[in-house]
Amino acid sequence: MKEVVPQIYERLLRLLRWRLWIIEKLRPSPWQETLFWAAGAGVLGALAALTFRGGIELIHYMLTGTAEGIVDSFRDLVWWQRLAIPAVGGLMAGLVLLFGKRLHRGQSSTDYMEAILIGSGRLPVRATIVKSTAALFSIASGGSIGREGPMVQLSSVVASWLGRRGRLSAPQLRLLVACGAAAGIASAYNAPIAGSFFVAEIILGTIAMESLGPLAVSAVAATLTMRTLSNAHTLYSVPSFTLHSLWEIGPFVVLGLLAGTLAPFFLRSLRTVEGWFARTKLPVPARLALGGLVVGGLAVWVPDVCGNGYSVVVAILNGQLVWTALVLVLVCKWVATAASFGSGAPGGVFTPTLFMGASLGYLFGFAVHEVWPLGAADPRAFALVGMGALLAAASHAPVMAIIMLFEMTLSYDIIMPLMLCSVIAYYTARGIEDQSLYSEALNKKAAEAPEAVRLPGVVADLAKPQAAPVLLTARFEEIARLFLQTRHEEIYVTTPEGNYAGAISLHDIKPYLNDPAIAAHVIAGDLLRDDVPPVSLLAPLAEALRIFAQHAGQTLPVIEPGTGQLKGMLVKNDLLLALLEGRGAEKRSGHTQVPWRTS
Repeated sequence: MKEVVPQIYERLLRLLRWRLWIIEKLRPSPWQETLFWAAGAGVLGALAALTFRGGIELIHYMLTGTAEGIVDSFRDLVWWQRLAIPAVGGLMAGLVLLFGKRLHRGQSSTDYMEAILIGSGRLPVRATIVKSTAALFSIASGGSIGREGPMVQLSSVVASWLGRRGRLSAPQLRLLVACGAAAGIASAYNAPIAGSFFVAEIILGTIAMESLGPLAVSAVAATLTMRTLSNAHTLYSVPSFTLHSLWEIGPFVVLGLLAGTLAPFFLRSLRTVEGWFARTKLPVPARLALGGLVVGGLAVWVPDVCGNGYSVVVAILNGQLVWTALVLVLVCKWVATAASFGSGAPGGVFTPTLFMGASLGYLFGFAVHEVWPLGAADPRAFALVGMGALLAAASHAPVMAIIMLFEMTLSYDIIMPLMLCSVIAYYTARGIEDQSLYSEALNKKAAEAPEAVRLPGVVADLAKPQAAPVLLTARFEEIARLFLQTRHEEIYVTTPEGNYAGAISLHDIKPYLNDPAIAAHVIAGDLLRDDVPPVSLLAPLAEALRIFAQHAGQTLPVIEPGTGQLKGMLVKNDLLLALLEGRGAEKRSGHTQVPWRTS
């Protein structure tokens, strides 16, 4: 037995030497670890989006008997099927929402933007599954609603699950949920840059690299996964557009003004119809069935109103629609989108907004071309610019809109008029109404949020408990075992009364790792360092940041004021993320936004 103990001790020191070597040579920084989690969230988010897309195709086939796109399949149906299928889909979605409440009873209905902005980063799985299942029926049955909302929510949920499995802190978990949202947008539109800026510009309110870097990694990972496992490609394959004359700049400016004026009225119409449906006091299934019936009634004559409008946009950009037919489709699509949105159909209105912009741009470009051919040589270019302009005006995110249109079309020649038109549309819309496509829903949810979390202002809000500290009299073997159990490079030492006495760094024990005989006689008091300053539980975060600036470590001991008892640790990465959230909140100036409608 006496021979076994030295062998175990030697093995312990050997493991500790390996850990020290890994830290010195290979150990990633906290920010690199964040990128690793972001990449994982991107891959899982893409898989969730693929699963949701497959569900839409399956249910659509069950309802229509064809695997064609939504608009094409509705054109092949007889009139009563066009009328009935959206209503049946709405009824099924409503029943799922109604009976699904029993499944997630006791769970909050937190959306991903709530979890990022006012929550802890924890998203309910069962509530999300219920809403996503309802969205499957709404979208697959031809509702005039987009699929990007549920895809983003699902991606965010799997990111939240991943972060909880990794025991990430609240600021890190919120950032990982944001990465999941970026992965969802990238998966829906095959646009990783736009997915990153969507979250950074609309949700976080900042494009600082501390947040934009992980968002970009997650979006790229999601896009690569989608391209590997599916036939993902450029979303809108369009002819090459060029700026034929500088005279075209004038009409593009006017288009920006028109888009900026139309966007607030488009959003108001959605909210108005939502109010009409709410005043009917109908049960959720009946309300969604009524909205589907309106869409079906329009589809009897104009099947192009079904779906999110993607196929019609492709036809516009390729010059396959005459302007007279487009006017009818535009009016009917507007009504259909208002009916789907207003009835409470779960889904997104992002892609229908792109449709509205493409229609507005093409009709305006065609009118200019008829009167002044030099001012609009190709009306299809105005359709492309109109998409970005109306999206910028509706979302209040012009940078995201510009990048997204470029990524979805890969048409670089249109960048200059797109930038000009989008910025003009944005400022015009802000001048008319300071509400975006996503504002009102989260404002309501914020008031109802069951676990609203204030931005941390003192150290106590971010402090986390430390794995058991060691006493001053602890033997070297105990210290070595504790270092192998913790992921941090410092452990704290306390007096028998629990007061903070100092810290031991992993590098401080390096000289003893090759000499077990000497190490056996070393105690914590011999290795103690007194140059690791503690921070009080009640100290403001600004004070903690000042201490970190003077201290090279990644953690600080947190003590109780007055007694000096060790209460936990403050991690530098958590502090930086919390301060970043604070800057983003200031930039948003109270204008919160959410992109996924819930019933």
